[in-house]
Amino acid sequence: MTPKSSQQAVWRTPFTIEPTSPPHTQTFILLHGLGSNGEKFGRELLDTGISSNDQSLQTAFPSAKFIFPTAKTLRVTALKRSRVPAWFDMYSLGDRMLREDVQIDGLIESSEYIRSIIKHEMQESSLQPENIVLGGISNGCALGLTTLLSLDFPIGAFVGLCARLPFRDDIEDVIRHAGAVARDGDNDQVVFGEEDDAEVSEPQDATGQALDFVRDLVSLDSRTNVVSMTSPLTTPVFLGHGKKDEVVPHNFGKDVAETLTSLNVDVTWRLYPDLAHWYEIPGEIDDILAFLRDKTRLLRSED
Repeated sequence: MTPKSSQQAVWRTPFTIEPTSPPHTQTFILLHGLGSNGEKFGRELLDTGISSNDQSLQTAFPSAKFIFPTAKTLRVTALKRSRVPAWFDMYSLGDRMLREDVQIDGLIESSEYIRSIIKHEMQESSLQPENIVLGGISNGCALGLTTLLSLDFPIGAFVGLCARLPFRDDIEDVIRHAGAVARDGDNDQVVFGEEDDAEVSEPQDATGQALDFVRDLVSLDSRTNVVSMTSPLTTPVFLGHGKKDEVVPHNFGKDVAETLTSLNVDVTWRLYPDLAHWYEIPGEIDDILAFLRDKTRLLRSED
């Protein structure tokens, strides 16, 4: 079922696999890469993503619904304005951080759409957010990470393949600046006007400022000054990357892991020496299932 939205006429109906063993207790929302679509990515992942003990995500989670949305068809600057399914525009495939501003409109619209799917699952399917997994590969992973950081509550888990975080350098700048201000600590003077007339607010820590940066990026209101226990950063994150990935080099994924770790996210990082731009079978599937077993309550709820 497609969530009700003002964008319903724009977005294609997601490719959806219903639970093989009702009742429906979990939902996986998994995002395809550049130029693919929900059905193509979904069928291949569920059919070929088999663990060493012959389990797929679908057989490991028989009570789960799997939702594979499809991105809008965009003219992608990096592909000479060719029209392909893409979650956001990119200026260059060789330098992913060049002219990141062209990504903003797509990040705003696509993250709003994915948040609407998450909210639909919570409201219409009566799922707790801890029973929702978000993830994706490449372009879809980048959007998924942005969406995760824009939430004002945690979900069950995030699973990212071939990861890159849009505007990571800017997020790192925010973290460094907040750290420098925190170390300065005693600079309490009022620069403009008298203190009685000044607008006074509590300083926000690096984590809160980083989340506010992402929320502002996707046109959402800022969070409160204190990062509460409902922070999306309490969501455990799996990041897997191939060392031979020439599309999104593995240092991008490692950088994402380091940035999230600096924000106190529980990150599981795996590098696969012989893997290019895809997922490794069976090793990475084994690792994803182990991550979901060890870091979430999802597999335990199947018992």
